[in-house]
Amino acid sequence: MNTRVTALILTACLVVYFVLLGQRGVLLIGTGEPVGIALGIGVLLLPLIGVWIAWTNLRFGWQTEKMARELADQGGLPDTSALPRRPSGRVDRDAADAWFEDRRAEVEATPEDWRAWFRLAHAYDIAGDRRRARETMRRAIELHS
Repeated sequence: MNTRVTALILTACLVVYFVLLGQRGVLLIGTGEPVGIALGIGVLLLPLIGVWIAWTNLRFGWQTEKMARELADQGGLPDTSALPRRPSGRVDRDAADAWFEDRRAEVEATPEDWRAWFRLAHAYDIAGDRRRARETMRRAIELHS
């Protein structure tokens, strides 16, 4: 099953969960007691926060996928197939670091090019730094927009 289908199935499950949670919140508010009302409001806030988190993550994925397709059409998608790999399939750390340095130099040479930032985000990802990969991809999305 591909990533898109998995994301849609999980989102559908979240929607069902949020609806059920929302119903519980309404029932708690319907008790008319101060504690029930307070808990009901709190329970109603949880789905709102969850919807916001799900939306931002789905939007990030869609934008990243759109940029990857565009970059692939231009022939600029990062290719790490030649890098040596560990038995686990992950890119060898030294090779990932060297590849990262090339991508960083590319960003320093063209700091306003979203393509360079996209490739740098990929370099962070293969180096195992997911947090910086997401931050860098957000920068690429900003520049692309």
